[in-house]
Formats: sequence, structure tokens, C-alpha cells
Amino acid sequence: MAALPLARLFHTVRHLRMEQIAYQLYYHLGKPIVIRRALLPVANVSRLRWGRPWAAPLVGARSHRQLGTFEFLGESGQVRSPADWNTGEKSKLWLYNLHYLDDLNAADADNRLEQQTWLIERWINDNPPLTGNGWEPYPLSLRLVNLVKWCARQPRVPARWLDSMARQAQALAALEERHIQANHLFANGKALTFVGAFLAAAPGTGWLERGLRILDREVKAQFLHDGGHFELSPMYHATLLWDLCDLVNLAERSGLAPLTERADEWRAVVERGLVWLAYMCHPDGDISFFNDAALGIAPKPQQIQAYAAALGCGVGKVPGDPLSCAFLVETGYIVVSLAQGGKALLDVAEVGPEYQPGHAHADTLSFELSLFGQRVLVNSGTSRYGQDGERHRQRGTAAHNTVEIDGENSSEVWSGFRVARRARPGVPEVFPARAVPGGRLLVRCTHDGYRRLRGAPIHLRQWEFADDSLRVTDSLSGRFRRAVSRFYLHPDVLVAGDQELLLQGHHKVHWCVSGGQAKLVPSTWHPGFGVSLPSHCIEILFESSELTVGFFWE
Repeated sequence: MAALPLARLFHTVRHLRMEQIAYQLYYHLGKPIVIRRALLPVANVSRLRWGRPWAAPLVGARSHRQLGTFEFLGESGQVRSPADWNTGEKSKLWLYNLHYLDDLNAADADNRLEQQTWLIERWINDNPPLTGNGWEPYPLSLRLVNLVKWCARQPRVPARWLDSMARQAQALAALEERHIQANHLFANGKALTFVGAFLAAAPGTGWLERGLRILDREVKAQFLHDGGHFELSPMYHATLLWDLCDLVNLAERSGLAPLTERADEWRAVVERGLVWLAYMCHPDGDISFFNDAALGIAPKPQQIQAYAAALGCGVGKVPGDPLSCAFLVETGYIVVSLAQGGKALLDVAEVGPEYQPGHAHADTLSFELSLFGQRVLVNSGTSRYGQDGERHRQRGTAAHNTVEIDGENSSEVWSGFRVARRARPGVPEVFPARAVPGGRLLVRCTHDGYRRLRGAPIHLRQWEFADDSLRVTDSLSGRFRRAVSRFYLHPDVLVAGDQELLLQGHHKVHWCVSGGQAKLVPSTWHPGFGVSLPSHCIEILFESSELTVGFFWE
């Protein structure tokens, strides 16, 4: 039963911090004040000299393909006139990527000086202050960091570039995303720290101090004790780990005392975060797909590890004995290691931070499974942002390896980045293999996301792992009209015969069902923005209140 619009809004807003509400009002009602602050003059801008020039891995894919031609999210576009920076023919996410100027620090960037000079000059000429997408605080933040990194590698920087960077920094300081918070506010803090470490300006700007104040608060709040980022997305976790590596690098390159004093603390967070990331990757080395997650956005885990190692961060060994598990308590994921390149990742987590679950999916008690080093069961992935039907579908329960009841989502995801009433998982029970007859590892957990429905059903899921099998048992208490359990197959998994799956390397997986009617249906998987790959889903309709699905391999 979907909440009425006002009730849905209430259940969304009631979780917000007072700071978020206050800044929402400030940015709307006090808009003239915000604009005046953003446009305050900045004088006496000059470049600060660092102990060493900036150097860091250039790992991003080249997006400025030819002069004025760009490719983002699998889609090409051109800048031929000032209007092209904000054209209505492209999605907002595509335009955001255009304004990031990521190509300044992409692969082979330093060998394309003419092209990069054109890009910076063109952006400055075509984007006057506070006009268009490029002056929104998130693209402002990412662009400022890219500009600092590029300019800090150059022996000389034109004065108008420095003036433009100062103007952008002044605007960002007036537009900090305290109404959104989470990774957006972190990005604001990083950008102000970078530009404050690179530019000297008239007294009173205080960009470095503002940035560090944000980071001092947000690093502690956003990275949890188990090492994971509190938005519970492996993609955003990887992005912010790279950001932290950049901050450690900035401390070393600039030699500024306020940064070097914090560098050891940042290194410790990076080291914990690398362990969490290793747990949450599949045997193929890439991230799992929980909440908003896609490949090709954050640097690859191996690239982050190499960057961190170059900065003196240690990487702890992640244990992976067969039929063992690790419970990442604060973030709420259970990682089960299986023999011969097998791994299962179980989602027993909250939807994310109470006050900002914008990147959450309704995926409670979903899981992903790899066998023999390859992905077998996968969640939906993320191919787009925005507010359309496909974005809503990909966030929904029906796009994940879990149970949907009466056609509703376990958490009320709505709009593009909103959540009203949320599923609350119970405390999971974990029974190690040595404690269970037959050497099986059991994990059980419940969630109450459907209690808002008329029959107040509760979902209990049990995973039972053995050396050569997995049984998933779903039990539903309370009344319901219709329940469906889904298991999405990776596109490389072939449907070979009657309840038989064929993996690469001629490995076979058989599956069977007790307590439900199963069918294979065509589906899609979305491992990247703008990407939709054909696949299959095992869809099972409950015949009673309990359903068991078994997977058996050689």
C-alpha cells in the first residue's frame, strides 16, 4: 500500500537533520544573500608554491575525444557554442560530467596541452558566474579539484585562470551543500581544501580553513568503524577512498602544516577502507552492486590500492577460508567465502544514513553470488540517475535478488533520490560451519519493510551454504496476497537446460524450487551508466508462506 503523497513526504522529511532543513530554507528564502556572498570580489590572487609539484595516477578514461567533442556515459556530444554547456538535448548527469573537466586528469592528459588549454579557456569564456549547471556546487567542487591538479603540474598558469578559480571557490563557499550533506558535502570540503592550498587571496577568504572544518567532521561521520562509507554503496565508497588518497597526497605535495597534521589520520581511514572494499569486491576484482553502483565511475579497486600504497598506506590481508564469513557490522554486510573462487555478499543493512539515503535501493536481504571466479547472481546495477520510470525500477525491490510482496518495495524509494518508510533489518544470526551438523554455514535475518501493508508481513531469509550448494529459504509471516522471489543471472550465465545453468569453463549449476512456481523471464543488467545488457531472471511465485530455492554445483 503506497503512502499518500503528503504521508510519503512526511516519512521522508522526518529523518532530516535540522541543519538540512535550515539550509534548505536559507538557500530558497535567502537567495539574494547567497548570491551576494557568492559574488563577493576576490583580490590579490596568486599561486602558492608547494614543496613538490602535483603528481598522481591518471586513471580516468579520456572523455575529450577531439577538440570540442566529448563522450560521457556512452554518449557523444559537442561544444560548439556557449549554449552547448547547458543544452536541453542532454541529460543533467551528462552535462554535469561535461562541467567536471575530468579530462584534465584523465589518461594521457599531459600529452594534450593544446586540447586542455582550449578546454579551460572555453569553459571560462562560456560560463559566466552563477549561470548554468557548471555553477551548481557539486560540479563546482569536482571541477575545482581538477583545475588545481592540472595547474599544479604546470610551471606557469595564466592570471585569468587563477582569478576564475578564485571566483569559483568563492561561489562554492557560499553554496556548500549542507542541505544535502553526505558525499556532496565531503566533495565541497575537499574542493575548498584543494583550492585553499593552491591559491593565496585577500584576507578573509579562508577556503582552506572552511574545507578542513568540513572534512574534520565528515571523515569521522562518513567512514564507519568497519571501514565502510555510510552511504553503503561500494561505488561511492571507492570514490571517497580515492578522495582521501588525494588529500594525503596534497598534504605531502604542498607541505602545508594544517594538512600534514591530518595526514596520518587520513591514512588510517584509507587503510580500513581498503579492507572493506576488498571484502565487497567479487573474485573478478570489481565492486558488488548494492544501492547505487556501477562500473566506470570510481577508480578500480586495484588502482586505489596502488595509489594508497604509493602514499605509504598499508593494505591488510583479507581472510577467505572456504565456508567462512565476515560480518561488517556497522555497514551491515555479511561476506561468505566459498571454495574455488566462490563468494557471496549478503545485504542485512539499513538503507543508509537516516538523513541522507539518496543512493539507497530497496534491496534489503538481497545478495550476490560468484562461483568459480565469475558472477552468477547479480543485483540490478545503475544505468541512470534522474526521476524517470527506469530509474525508479532499478531502485525497486523487484530489480534485486530478494522478495517482493504485493507488488510493493521493501523501502519506499521515490523520485530519483528519496526514501520514505524504510525496511529495518533485525539482528542477523550467523552459525559457523563448525557449529552446524554437516559442516554448513547458516545466516538468518528478518526485515520489517512490509509491516506497513494491510497484513503486516515480516520477511525472514535464511542462507545455508555448503561446499557445493546454497539453499535460500524465505519465510513470510502475516497476511499477503502475492509474493515473488527473484534471482537475477549475470549475462554470461547461460540457461543450458531444465533448471541447469552453464558457466564459463564448463561449470554447471543446477537449481530447484520447493514451495513455489518458477519461470525464467528475460531481463537486463546495468553494470554502467548508459549500459543495459540482456540477461535472465529466475522468478518464483510463492505457493504458501515458505519457499526454498537450492543451487548446486560440482
